[in-house]
Amino acid sequence: MSKLKEAFKAGKFVVTGEIAPAKGTNTSKVLEESKKYLKDKVCAVNVTDNQSSVMRLGSLAVCHLLADEGIEPVFQLTCRDRNRLALQSDIISAWTMGIENILCLTGDHVSLGDHAESKPVFDLDSVQLVKAVSGLNEGFDLAGHELDGKPDFFCGAVVTPEFEPVDMQIMKMKKKIDVGAEFFQTQAIYEPGNFQKFMDKTAGFKVPVSAGIVVLKSAGMAKYMNKNVAGVFVPDGIIKEMEETKKEDRRKKAVEISARIIREIKPMCQGVHIMALGWDDVVPDILAQAEIG
Repeated sequence: MSKLKEAFKAGKFVVTGEIAPAKGTNTSKVLEESKKYLKDKVCAVNVTDNQSSVMRLGSLAVCHLLADEGIEPVFQLTCRDRNRLALQSDIISAWTMGIENILCLTGDHVSLGDHAESKPVFDLDSVQLVKAVSGLNEGFDLAGHELDGKPDFFCGAVVTPEFEPVDMQIMKMKKKIDVGAEFFQTQAIYEPGNFQKFMDKTAGFKVPVSAGIVVLKSAGMAKYMNKNVAGVFVPDGIIKEMEETKKEDRRKKAVEISARIIREIKPMCQGVHIMALGWDDVVPDILAQAEIG
């Protein structure tokens, strides 16, 4: 059983982190920072899959390297780039490499990335991808063929609590649970009151939810997300805090804001998923100020 699954099962407040592979073959930076700032600080580390549709080193390879370093990985897998043959092949390949956690996502559209001319696949949607993982766990592929050896993944999915209308997100969340999703990570949370309303509406689902914490780097980043990222709402008060912060103090302010949000939402959920976006060095400080550890 994965450590992540064990932690949720034991009722612990679970902290996970996230890294993006290099755009190239150099793995030294991401591995060194993961060992220095995330190992022994978080339960598991997500590895993004061509995040924002930008071509990078593969999530599967980096997950394997993390596992070799004693860091439990969460294999992020999107529907965007592969058909059902390739998706299922990568899933069972991950298991043979010692990877036990998987997070199923739709994936950002290619038009947002650095290869806008590429053809998106989307042979499966995120609900169907969760179903594919569940089927493989049971020993059968999507065509109904029996496997010679099967995985036993702890399968997660994503949800966006501040998407409007939120009832659509809740319906999709229920569909994912029905086909096998065992835990959820959310889109960025900045408004604890709205998150509480979402958690109240989904309390009957009885699956662990980790609230997404995206570390704010600037007021401009906050405004960009409000305008361009569906389901993300950074309150004016937080934007004002960042605007009034000197450039040299932004990391300190980012830590303060992230820790404050975690303290407020901790009673509402089963964990937090910290997305530091390259600022992995602030994660230990965030956890210390959030009084986690």
